[in-house]
Amino acid sequence: MGPVPPTTKIADLTGPGLTDAFGVGGTDLGIMTTAPDGRLVAVFGDTFDDAGVGGPGWRSPVVLFADPRSATSPGGLLWTGSGGDRKAYACQLVDHPPAGWMWKRRITTILPADVITVGDTMYLHAMANRGLGNVLWTEVLASTDNGVTWERTGCERPGDHCAGLFQQLTWCHGDDGYVYAYTTGFQRNAGLLLHRVPAESITDPDAWEPWGFADERWAWGNPATITIPGALGELNLRRVPGPDGTLHWLLTFFDAGNYRIDSLLLDRPNADLYRAPRATVLHGCSWDAEDHARGHVAQLYGGYVVPGSTLSDLHLVVSQWNTGTNWPYRSMQFRTDLSELVAAG
Repeated sequence: MGPVPPTTKIADLTGPGLTDAFGVGGTDLGIMTTAPDGRLVAVFGDTFDDAGVGGPGWRSPVVLFADPRSATSPGGLLWTGSGGDRKAYACQLVDHPPAGWMWKRRITTILPADVITVGDTMYLHAMANRGLGNVLWTEVLASTDNGVTWERTGCERPGDHCAGLFQQLTWCHGDDGYVYAYTTGFQRNAGLLLHRVPAESITDPDAWEPWGFADERWAWGNPATITIPGALGELNLRRVPGPDGTLHWLLTFFDAGNYRIDSLLLDRPNADLYRAPRATVLHGCSWDAEDHARGHVAQLYGGYVVPGSTLSDLHLVVSQWNTGTNWPYRSMQFRTDLSELVAAG
């Protein structure tokens, strides 16, 4: 395919003057879906009252709501409220479990991986960490009130499930009754696995079916097999309309090994990822080489599709954390045009 048009920054989404009303000074991620009532829901990771990392109000995950009419507007997302038990303050969605049973070791944070809406219920896949990157277990949370409050479903897996490659997860609903999920580890040092599960059985670990290679063929039910190698991090699988309105599977991910955010256009959820049209939408760079108007961002990660996007007007929520000074530590909105991927496919 030809060169992708430069990805340009639309707006900062979090930080001073933007999310103070919700007690959100420093935060990251911003994984998005549409709630059953039509509002946009963004789930953020480690959040602090003040700008940066550290200080009072450390909690995760938290939710902010946005007006769907602002999804692809020139000024970026417009926040309208927050989740939790207080209207203005974005509260931690669930408490850390008490000591005992499988929660014997104290955890430091619960980080979101992806959120999905199935019927009238929203599900959040989350990773319980003891220190950043040491995932003790993953679990699925659920909300039946459009993302305001969340409860544990009892669906938990140990951190070493699938050899540790079922930690970072992204999922998307197909037309065939299945939810498809790509996964990898939290450590950004491995490739991707693929599973599927009947949509009504998301919280049943035994209902998940791997995609794998055995007996010289790929098939569902074979042992889970790496679909593409790499050093990959945050993942986002969504169905996005193309130029003619046809829905396309789009897999966006942080490619830590190449220090960039890439997108793959898939003809089906279990497509051959080696042959799928691929585009780099954002390039990592040093702090003195930043150019947000041309898609060069220092210490970037994430890359989550904003609902309402199309391939020709694709909006992404992208995180940035200056680990040297702890600010910026924020989420931002970028826009790009990936319509050329359709022709390349």
